[in-house]
Amino acid sequence: MIIPFSKYNGAGNDFVLVDNRQDDIRLTADQIAHICHRRFGVGADGLILLGAPADGYDFVMQYFNSDGLPADMCGNGARCIVAFAHTLGFGHPVDGKPTFLFLAGDGPHQAEIIRFSPASQSGLVTIHMKDVDNITSCLDGWLLNTGVPHYVQFVNNLDTLDVAGEGRRIRHLPQLGPQGANVNFVQLQPDGHLDVRTYERGVEDETWACGTGVTASAIVTGCHNIRTRGGDFSVSFQRTANTASSIRLTGPVSLNFTGQINL
Repeated sequence: MIIPFSKYNGAGNDFVLVDNRQDDIRLTADQIAHICHRRFGVGADGLILLGAPADGYDFVMQYFNSDGLPADMCGNGARCIVAFAHTLGFGHPVDGKPTFLFLAGDGPHQAEIIRFSPASQSGLVTIHMKDVDNITSCLDGWLLNTGVPHYVQFVNNLDTLDVAGEGRRIRHLPQLGPQGANVNFVQLQPDGHLDVRTYERGVEDETWACGTGVTASAIVTGCHNIRTRGGDFSVSFQRTANTASSIRLTGPVSLNFTGQINL
């Protein structure tokens, strides 16, 4: 089976995107893991199938981590699939911006293309994230769900921290629930930016950026300008004591390359 794909990245968080509007592609967990393998496959943090429009949505997003298992949401993956859908002719203009309504595992989402260059196949995309209804103290930080569960902890040595080792240690602690959680280490900088590094479950390693992790870190700390290893983000939201709403995540997206893989 030969599968055409496009590979995009959102601030270094990279994904294999597949047009599945014909609903004729069925991939096993092992096949997805093979595609995402950085030695034997395309190489990516995750794979996303773009499904046909349904029930008033422009498309359906089906997301899988690089271990081949599904996840309800991926913030950067969602922004990348919106850019991909834009190149396929999806979306409709609202206030002069291409706008999309799509369905992910955690429910409906709206997104806008803030800018996009057809020449470089890159731009800036905003996604409206689900409301957060429970922010709780946990271990030495906070636990919340921004589409998938995230743990956020302040550190004072982010540049030298062993994120992979510490993230792996914390990720399965029983306090984070039966499935564990993504682990975010954050440090506020003198220029007002919040630096974030994330260990992602399903990838089981540090990624260069994590959209849902950036969102969780912003909500917990109250910071709106976030810096990751792969790029900068802005997050807007309304916060109460233990909830957040009207959450919007904005960051870069770019096409890496297109190709096809034989399974």
